[in-house]
Amino acid sequence: MAGGVDDRETTVRDFRTVVNMTPAALEKWLATDESRAVGITHGEGGESVGHHSGRRIVELLRTRAPELGDADLAHMRKVVGYVHRHLAQRPAGDVRDTRWRWSLMNWGHDPLHR
Repeated sequence: MAGGVDDRETTVRDFRTVVNMTPAALEKWLATDESRAVGITHGEGGESVGHHSGRRIVELLRTRAPELGDADLAHMRKVVGYVHRHLAQRPAGDVRDTRWRWSLMNWGHDPLHR
């Protein structure tokens, strides 16, 4: 049911499943040099797409589900898609200090979080 209650609930559930960082942990991460060092940027010295998304994710995590608008749900679906695609590209070996992990963390997902 496109755009219906089921779609909304599925989107929120999927988003809260892939985003495994708390708003506070994500904010702390976004303040690091490593966070700013990864991703595609807009213009010279601009913020990366993932870093900008991370700031938006913090807002979404702090928003009650009934208050989410269509644009919020669209961004949540974008986050879910990105995380799933990026996880499928996991490099071999220890990923603790890799750009791959840092990029995922900008999108609210820490692959080392259990």
